[in-house]
Amino acid sequence: MDPSNDTPEDWGIFGRPLFNDPSSRALARVGVVDVGSNSVRLVVFDGAARSPAYFYNEKILCALGAGLTETGTLNPDGRTRALAAIQRFQLLADGMGLAPLTAVATAAVRQASDGADFCDQVEAETGLRIWVIDGAEEARLSAQGVLLGWPEAQGLVCDIGGSSLELAEVRDGKVGKRITSPLGPLVLQGIKGGKKAIRARIGEEIATLVKQMGRDNKRLYLVGGSWRAIARLDMERRDYPLRVLHEYRMTPKSVRNTLQWIGENDLSDLQARTGTSQARMSLVPIASEVLKQLVRAFGPKEIAVSSYGIREGMLYEQMPDQLRRRDPLIEACRFAENKDARIPGTGRALYTFIEPLFGAAKPARKRMIRAACLLHDVTWRAHPDFRAEVCFDNATRANLGGLAHSERVWLGLALLHRYKNTRDGSRFAELFELLDKKQLNQAEVVGKAMRFGAMFSVEAPDKMAKLKWQPKKQVLSLSLTKQGAGLFGEVAQARFKSLAQTLDAQTQIKRRR
Repeated sequence: MDPSNDTPEDWGIFGRPLFNDPSSRALARVGVVDVGSNSVRLVVFDGAARSPAYFYNEKILCALGAGLTETGTLNPDGRTRALAAIQRFQLLADGMGLAPLTAVATAAVRQASDGADFCDQVEAETGLRIWVIDGAEEARLSAQGVLLGWPEAQGLVCDIGGSSLELAEVRDGKVGKRITSPLGPLVLQGIKGGKKAIRARIGEEIATLVKQMGRDNKRLYLVGGSWRAIARLDMERRDYPLRVLHEYRMTPKSVRNTLQWIGENDLSDLQARTGTSQARMSLVPIASEVLKQLVRAFGPKEIAVSSYGIREGMLYEQMPDQLRRRDPLIEACRFAENKDARIPGTGRALYTFIEPLFGAAKPARKRMIRAACLLHDVTWRAHPDFRAEVCFDNATRANLGGLAHSERVWLGLALLHRYKNTRDGSRFAELFELLDKKQLNQAEVVGKAMRFGAMFSVEAPDKMAKLKWQPKKQVLSLSLTKQGAGLFGEVAQARFKSLAQTLDAQTQIKRRR
């Protein structure tokens, strides 16, 4: 069936897949250059799905803003390195056949007296025009990056760069108040008077930020390499099992404990333990002091880490409104199915088949079940002995937006049970501890339901059989068509029995004439 001929109603709860829409395909291979105070980065997005796919990603730590406070100019060595990096990025873009790159520069270039000269030199030698954005625009784009991954985000986006810190409110899918401040580690390093003077300056600036932004936001979204380095250290201190920074959550107490732990340990040892670069680790002590005072002043209940920021915000800027409104998780899973499944579209049919088991489930849970069904067949090329593990790894470590860490593990476990009856002895056991007993059971039921449904033809299990679940009576019923009865062989019967056992259910089987 050609999806382009369907009406929106034909897709029901799934909606029409937007990667079939020309406005979405036009986003493919969007190249962005971010000239920051500490790093220069090229990201090439494959923008066909609502959730960003990274076709290419390269970063060079140039430290353009080093010494800016004292000299008023860009770091000469950093300027040379940044120009070489941008020349390389332009050559790479030409080789990829990209449309013209979009390049932005932030605090260091906009503050330096030779910033305009640097931009002119880049354009003369590479043909690339750099747009120097002000602090408010930087804050807006970073906040849009957070919205790309969290459409329902509510709180305060805190984007730390080498030379500045931007704050922006996000609420109801929109960016509200925003402000910039000179709280970047490279700037703070230049303050005379040692740690005491740096702490005092941070306190003064944050007091001003609180007056302008207020204390109404209960969640902080941390954007920027220095924050991610601290979050990685928090994982190390806690021995946290899932080393995925995006959507990693911390409590204020955990942050305070980690910042104290950082101060008590040797930075070179922490660098080796976490794989953090020396240049990045050197900024961590000052960034830690900024974070400590931010958390104390704004009093959030939760701190969340976002790997999405200004570059993703620039991608979001180019998205049509109908694409922005889509769920990034479902769109990414749908895109993966369209690209990698044996027969794209079977995820919807499989969901229709197993949905009667979850009629009372809340929308958030049904969303996860849809995602699992869309991904159930995308790893079919993996060796059968390892397919379950590949499924789990893909779900827990893939670049998927709109997923809390516990949801990543839930999705991975459901897919593991799609290909494997038991999780006993799994090397992922420590990750399962992120789920409670009820969540473990739900994921197993979904996986075994998909495992059973896949027995009724690759393309349309919902046309061969129907499930009915009566939770009060604990009865699982299976109604088979004549053709479905022919498919209900020994393996299918064993999988049906396993599903029933997980539900602690009695079974009924009916054959329709």
